[in-house]
Amino acid sequence: MQSRFEAKKRKILEQLNTPEDEYQDLSPKGSVDEPIRSLIGDINRLNGLVTTSSCSGRISVFLEGRKDSEGTKSPPETDVSRAGPGGKGGGGLWLSITHSPVEVPKEATTSHFMAKFGLQKTGVTTPRINCRYIHLKFEPMILHILTASLDDSQRVLTAALSAGFRESGAVSLNARTGDLNPMVAVRSTGYSFDSIVGYQDDEGANIALVDESYLQILVGIANDRFNINTDRIARFRSSLLEQYSEVPTASTIKPDWEDPDVRRQRKREEGLARQRALASCSAAPET
Repeated sequence: MQSRFEAKKRKILEQLNTPEDEYQDLSPKGSVDEPIRSLIGDINRLNGLVTTSSCSGRISVFLEGRKDSEGTKSPPETDVSRAGPGGKGGGGLWLSITHSPVEVPKEATTSHFMAKFGLQKTGVTTPRINCRYIHLKFEPMILHILTASLDDSQRVLTAALSAGFRESGAVSLNARTGDLNPMVAVRSTGYSFDSIVGYQDDEGANIALVDESYLQILVGIANDRFNINTDRIARFRSSLLEQYSEVPTASTIKPDWEDPDVRRQRKREEGLARQRALASCSAAPET
């Protein structure tokens, strides 16, 4: 009989194996990000682990959702009517999004990133206090992994923390249903950033609050952070696979395999036995 974890893993893998033109998830792109597809595959091949959601890291330009108007009664706080504290919901919109470093032109221009991000430069203007701001963001990888046991979750956390994903943690640690299947979030928010670069005016135009050179600086910072993100993902993958390769399974144990602790104890006893034998020989009377 399948455990609760095995049943969930089977269902998730069935969804991931859906043909790409039919697969759809809840992310803006609607599918697994290309930069971490191989990592997702490696994780899901391990016994005791299955990924439930992921983002490989992204650079985005985001228009906040609708806010309350000044002096009016707040509408019901739902995603479709009002933006949350981070600007999400309420009709928020990605103006640009990429899961890889942003390409930078070899020669500086006066409007490359302005055009790429859909921004217009006008004279000095002061946006209203409740306007919809435009953010340029870098967000590192976040990965949610369902585990079959506390031991599995500890291995994932060890790999995540050693790779630099310092805000990683586990939830669902209470076995209310009889099965203990912690969910581990692999994440690091310490090197993400969010900078306001514009706003939307009353006519719906996206107005820049910074110039082209400042956008170039922000993109350069985001690209550098993306390289850090890529290195940490590689370290996490290596550490996680090492965590599992250290524990042999029934199918991988060789006939002459010996547990490291047992081997150390055996070697110690053999060494002591040799010392006793040498001592006995040296103490024997000459004939």
